[in-house]
Amino acid sequence: MGEMLKVAIACDHGGFALKKTLMPFIAELGYTTVDMGCMSEESVDYPDIAFPIAEAVAKGEFYRGIVVCGTGIGVSICANKVKGIRCALCGDVVSARLTREHNDSNMLALGGRIIGTELAKEIVKTWLSTEFAGGRHARRIEKISKYEG
Repeated sequence: MGEMLKVAIACDHGGFALKKTLMPFIAELGYTTVDMGCMSEESVDYPDIAFPIAEAVAKGEFYRGIVVCGTGIGVSICANKVKGIRCALCGDVVSARLTREHNDSNMLALGGRIIGTELAKEIVKTWLSTEFAGGRHARRIEKISKYEG
């Protein structure tokens, strides 16, 4: 299912270690991963990382995008400023499933200093494999898009 689908991933210094662990895992799931930075644990400003990946996802250059910072909060705030992005900060598998089923999230934010590696992998796997449920949820997503104007 994930074959040939590109997933962008980016982080700030607080999410670097988790990003490096997740990239090969995502590839094992059958997705092509594209690293959009940062490239070390040297301090960077998370908006400089989050805005470009969110813009690329919004333009349709990627199937989905994943952003990681220390808590996931900063990158999720930034990503959600970009029109067309529905970025969900998830720290558990149930939220990852429901944000795809109900919110059709196209970006996932993770806290590299908050959740462990194995939990992060399960969240990513669930989020990437869960489809949007549509139906009444589609009407709600349309209202968000209309508000964004």
